[in-house]
Amino acid sequence: MGIIGSQIKPFTATAFQAGKDFFEVTDEDVKGKWAVFFFYPADFTFVCPTELEDLGEHYEMLQKLDVEVYGVSTDTHFSHKAWHDTSEKIGKLNFPFLGDQNHVLARNFDVLREGAGLADRATFVVDPDGVIQLVEQTCEGVGRNANELVRKIRAAQYVRNNPGQVCPAAWEEGEDTLAPSLDLVGKI
Repeated sequence: MGIIGSQIKPFTATAFQAGKDFFEVTDEDVKGKWAVFFFYPADFTFVCPTELEDLGEHYEMLQKLDVEVYGVSTDTHFSHKAWHDTSEKIGKLNFPFLGDQNHVLARNFDVLREGAGLADRATFVVDPDGVIQLVEQTCEGVGRNANELVRKIRAAQYVRNNPGQVCPAAWEEGEDTLAPSLDLVGKI
């Protein structure tokens, strides 16, 4: 079975978030709002801080969409704090980072590079019911784009809130959607 449409699996992780003490996050904490699990290979690396900074620039907008963001790597919460305290890019970020040194989350989302102990570069969007709605995964050297992530989240939220409607390619909020029916077959 594919991961799209599946329920997130149980987990408990220790989080670091700027201005807060370390705290626990579980699968139960995620339910009731939209969530992004933003996996990256490791702290103190090269492409990762550019992606995380880009995501951080969209964090306030995502919060307004009732979306919580979790940065996730197989590093510890202590490493996340040290990276935050020493990196100009990471030091600006306000969303929580989950430590996954036991690889529970990376295995739950099937992004663990066995033998390397690192997570693949992957993004998962989870709806308020704890169901995975979107997945993006790239190779090691290809960074992600937070603008596209926000667009996809808006589309997923629209589809959830408007049963019977779907969003065509490159759909932006406020544009026309489609209502799939036999009348449309062969006419698009």
